[in-house]
Amino acid sequence: MEISAIVIGLVLFLSLCELNSALEVSAGLTEEKTGAGVSTGASSMKCKLQGTTRLPVFSMDGDYTIGGVFSIHTYKHTVMHNYITLPEPQKCTGRIDSRQLRFSHAMVFAIEEINNSTELLPGIKLGYQIHDSCGSVPLSVHVTFQLSNSLDPVIYTGDNCSHSRKVMAIVGESSSTRSISMSRIIGSFNIPQVSHFATCACLSDKQQFPSFFRTIPSDQFQADALAKLIKHFGWTWIGAVRSDSDYGNNGMAKFLDAAQKEGICVEYSESLHRTHPSSRIQRVAEVIRRSTAVVIVAFAASTEMRLLLEELSLQPFPRRQWIGSESWVTDPKLLSFSFCVGAIGFGIEQAVIPGLREFLLDLSPSKVAASPLLTEFWEDAFSCRLGESEKVDQIFKQGAVIDERLCNGTEDIQTLNNPYTDTSQLRITNMVYKAVYAIAHAIHNAVCQDTNSTAQCDKFTRIESKQVLTKLKKVNFSRNGYDVSFDANGDPVARYELVNWQKSESGSIEMVTVGHYDASLPEGREFRINRNLTWLEGSTQVPVSVCSDSCPPGTRKVLQKGKPICCYDCIPCPEGEISNTTDSLDCFPCPKEFWPNAERDTCFLKTSPIVRANNSELSFLLLFSLTLCFLCSLTFIGAPSDWSCMLRHTAFGITFVLCISCVLGKTIVVLMAFRATLPGSNVMKWFGPLQQRMTVVFFTFIQLLICAIWLGLSPPFPMKNMSIYKETIILECALGSAFGFWVVLGYIGLLAVFCFVLAVLARKLPDNFNEAKLITFSMLIFCAVWITFIPAYVSSPGKFTVAVEIFAILASSFGLILCIFAPKCYIILFKPEKNTKKHLMNKN
Repeated sequence: MEISAIVIGLVLFLSLCELNSALEVSAGLTEEKTGAGVSTGASSMKCKLQGTTRLPVFSMDGDYTIGGVFSIHTYKHTVMHNYITLPEPQKCTGRIDSRQLRFSHAMVFAIEEINNSTELLPGIKLGYQIHDSCGSVPLSVHVTFQLSNSLDPVIYTGDNCSHSRKVMAIVGESSSTRSISMSRIIGSFNIPQVSHFATCACLSDKQQFPSFFRTIPSDQFQADALAKLIKHFGWTWIGAVRSDSDYGNNGMAKFLDAAQKEGICVEYSESLHRTHPSSRIQRVAEVIRRSTAVVIVAFAASTEMRLLLEELSLQPFPRRQWIGSESWVTDPKLLSFSFCVGAIGFGIEQAVIPGLREFLLDLSPSKVAASPLLTEFWEDAFSCRLGESEKVDQIFKQGAVIDERLCNGTEDIQTLNNPYTDTSQLRITNMVYKAVYAIAHAIHNAVCQDTNSTAQCDKFTRIESKQVLTKLKKVNFSRNGYDVSFDANGDPVARYELVNWQKSESGSIEMVTVGHYDASLPEGREFRINRNLTWLEGSTQVPVSVCSDSCPPGTRKVLQKGKPICCYDCIPCPEGEISNTTDSLDCFPCPKEFWPNAERDTCFLKTSPIVRANNSELSFLLLFSLTLCFLCSLTFIGAPSDWSCMLRHTAFGITFVLCISCVLGKTIVVLMAFRATLPGSNVMKWFGPLQQRMTVVFFTFIQLLICAIWLGLSPPFPMKNMSIYKETIILECALGSAFGFWVVLGYIGLLAVFCFVLAVLARKLPDNFNEAKLITFSMLIFCAVWITFIPAYVSSPGKFTVAVEIFAILASSFGLILCIFAPKCYIILFKPEKNTKKHLMNKN
């Protein structure tokens, strides 16, 4: 803000100096005419602002006046100051921009339409003062001061100052840079500015530009839309070209930020401006020719794009897919560059303005002759001269001298084919139209009172531009089906059309709307395409623009040193690892039960280890009995009852006998198997599967018989033990017959000792197949647990007796299952190479 204040101060200072010199010159002339050496008096002196005031190109008086600034010419004549004589008025050079002329006439059309309306500002006449900025910042600043200071080219130095009036608002400018310069000035005076074509996102900053509005969306939305468009088509390697202006630099900065978030890389980013030397433009063109990026994003004004495309057309170069910003992609004048067919970009929505074409074509000879600007336009369009029109000697425009023949009256603007008469693509023109109506609605809300369906307006009401500024923030209306409103930043709702340059049947290039973008819709639904697109060289195949091809599954990306992240090499995954997605950054190992395929993109389940069962029936029965052993500990939980007391001891005794019988059977099988290897031995036929089953049944039947006798003679029963603790009654199971209980335990112990002795005898038998060692350890643990159980059980009073018995049951069960089955599971899961017949038959 400090820099802005300095700039404004300097401009004001120069303007005042210029004004002062003009007053001095005019006063000197007055003195000469009166013949006296003094002034004729301050009260009657009128001073023409010679050399300081620019006359508007179009103007009309009204009750309230709206200013307009358009870049109708492209260049400003450079004036050399000698600081001796008063500088000549600044002049515009170059051809008239017919499109900008249409914009200015659209403003006139809108104001005249409002003046003829009985609904908006009835009884009030709007006036206008439209200026040509010549595409120059100094001239834009100059006319801005002029519009904000006074509409009259006459300064009254007396007491009557009421003739000096400011405009209520200003429409313009067409450029972001010039709009910024204007807004920094009029913002201090609370004069609203409504731009139709300034899209720089920086103008949304209300701290710097408090009075700026626009009817065209901010470039922030366009930058996001372009990034999403590029991501949608899978382009990750692009070139970037921009205008070296606020529009191009800020717009490209916003786009690059959005592109980075989408994972898009930029090979180069070049800038150019219409004032740059041709060598600079040639260098940008050469960068494009040498580049590898197929897609080019151009965030540039149409003037710079024309210069660049003209330079590119001089030499053949690889075809490129152009992605354009709204400034040039919807400019019909650029459709002549056939190598840009397939270009796509976002443009402002097309509109229909009833009556505008007829208004534009209503140029009578008298209207043309009365306006120097229209005279120049007419002479340029028809290459003739209108009578004694003022011309600069030997006018050179783009290197060609205008034909000096006189216009003969047969010229018909109806047959003219140029951007001025082309109303088929009313995009920015509608932004001008909406800007005028927005200002008119703000004035209406300030001076009119709406009663029922009519409005009462007082044209004598004196209002300030600040009041219009306040009302402009709240306008919300619809015109010709298009909504107009502003958010807190002075921006409208962002809506774009996706425009594609397609070749028509006649061979010419035309702009076709193929989709839409609406920033007001929810995330992910803003963008849609509803027609087929044409790509570079008229192809229907989406072009590919990547620095490196995608890495297939089975490989990983390795970034190339010194290059963007989109440039990488594809490295195969190392042994034992895979990647199952495209463009994977890392490979990951397969789970332990899996291994990768040859392509290293899938993990296959390893060949399942075979469980090589020895005495499979006994093994399954052993597992079943161990399960019952674990479950029988549950019978000791809860308050004792007749059934639970009888079940807990008998179930325990029977299941453990079944378990030990299975282990005993496996031990006998091991001994018999190795005895059978002796020459002439046939002992295995006496202890086959049937005999193994019968052994288990026989030993278990004996325990069943013991339990039946015990339960029949003196079964366990619930009782209340009140002798151990005087203050506590313990519910427990009495044994009934202690002899029966110890017989049950003794039988289990007898089988365990017998099994242990056999396992010890078989532990040194040869071959890895021998499992007698495992049985030895299991029986050792089993015997140790139950030998320890006896004194603990006898010495544990009351409720601790149950805890000791449960501990013995679980400990002995875990000992059996861990010692016999855990080593086998370890080999099956973690040492599958040992789970082979060859390994089993090896000698220790």
